[in-house]
Amino acid sequence: MIRAVSADRWVIVGITGAFTLCGVIYALIAPQWYRADVVMVPADQKSMSNAFGQLGGLASLAGVSLPSGSNTEPLAVLRSQGFSRSFIESRELTKTILDGFGESSEEKDVRDALKLFDIKVRSVVEEKKAGTVTLSIIWRDPVVAADWANSMVRMLNDRQRKKALDEAERNVTYLQKEIANTSVISLQQSLGRVLETEMQKLLLARGNEEFAYKIIDPAVASKERFAPRRSVIAVLSFLAGILFASMLTLTRHFFPLGLTR
Repeated sequence: MIRAVSADRWVIVGITGAFTLCGVIYALIAPQWYRADVVMVPADQKSMSNAFGQLGGLASLAGVSLPSGSNTEPLAVLRSQGFSRSFIESRELTKTILDGFGESSEEKDVRDALKLFDIKVRSVVEEKKAGTVTLSIIWRDPVVAADWANSMVRMLNDRQRKKALDEAERNVTYLQKEIANTSVISLQQSLGRVLETEMQKLLLARGNEEFAYKIIDPAVASKERFAPRRSVIAVLSFLAGILFASMLTLTRHFFPLGLTR
């Protein structure tokens, strides 16, 4: 094996150099991608959740749903395809996303753009121990990536806030009607407490723009590219060249010997 490698050392050097050169050229001409991250935490509504919990049974009897204070819904909405599609359509990004990945926008539509967006552009990571959620956007323009990331969080907060407002307003109207229609004092008092809770919920939604998530670290335009990692590509190309050249050399020297035997 040593004699075989020594005899073909220039072949190995040439193949390794060719692989490395191809890898370097690819790393230099490949499109550059940048990542923007938004780090956020769930909005603090513990005090309101405790108040809601004390009246949850009575509210359910009255036909009123109170929020549970859980963070699962905003996170599920953020990860959902429906929310991503709303974001793409609201900003008319279908052609932009398709063109960014070299796809023909004439033959494809928003469904194809949504697939690319969910797989290659947007990612959501939840750190349960730290209690944080990180929304990441990967795109060719660092300024655009940061804008999309911050805009998605604002859109999520506005969507959840509007939903809470609509629900609270419906509940307030319903409770006021029920209080006016009943003559039982104790029932009026009970419904009044539920109505007070719904009014608190309404005020909370109206006065809090960061309704679902509070931004801890907003996205900024990055100066460092996320991909391609040129040094990694060069090293992997060099190793691949050595491996291929060595296998080729050993095959040339030992495979014919195996056939004669």
